[in-house]
Amino acid sequence: MARDRPRAQRRRRAGQLRRAVGALRARLVPARSAGARPGGAGVPRVNLRPDLAVIARHVAPGSRVLDVGCGEGELMAVLQADKGCDARGMEIDPAAVARCVARGLSVVQGDADRDLADYPDGAFDYAILSQTLQTAARPDRMLDDLLRIGRRAFVSFPNFAYWRMRLGLLVGGRMPVTRHLPVSWYETQNIHHVTVEDFRDLLREMGVTVEQFWFFTGDSEIGGIKANWRAEHAVFQLSR
Repeated sequence: MARDRPRAQRRRRAGQLRRAVGALRARLVPARSAGARPGGAGVPRVNLRPDLAVIARHVAPGSRVLDVGCGEGELMAVLQADKGCDARGMEIDPAAVARCVARGLSVVQGDADRDLADYPDGAFDYAILSQTLQTAARPDRMLDDLLRIGRRAFVSFPNFAYWRMRLGLLVGGRMPVTRHLPVSWYETQNIHHVTVEDFRDLLREMGVTVEQFWFFTGDSEIGGIKANWRAEHAVFQLSR
């Protein structure tokens, strides 16, 4: 009987480990069942930032979605309420994660530069990266992960070649501070300033397909003509 005790303890520990891993996987990856209830496919009912609003309009109802750098979960909440999506999030800021969880959203704390590797291939229909690409240590690797995890990706970013930024550098000789780049150079998390043309060049090098794109100045959508000059921020829908 005494010899059986260690064996029983090992079995209990193994069972506890399997349950813990299963619980973690359930939080990271949505089930593939058809349990999501499709909602309306129209314009979101709440006021979202322009890039988030255009993403919300183009996500298919009932989709499995991962929002990387989800903040306080504004987009996730809309996708769940209006589109019946199974939305999951990753956020590095623990206070924002706590607020998401308090709202009933499924969000884990994580660093996208390293923790996206934990997600299996094709786990989501869409992987979303909004206003976060410029903070990545290696934006190219993060894009690779997004397009590995999701069948499609939405990426939005502030355009550093916007004419007001160019003018600020030319006339003032200082790094610009704008609504989309709101903090000074010495305290910003934006370490890879990117332009529309830089981003397009990277996509060509990586063999990524651009399915759709949208450009904005303030809250207004603009056409694609001279977007590298005219656009304050950009949204791209991508696939491989």
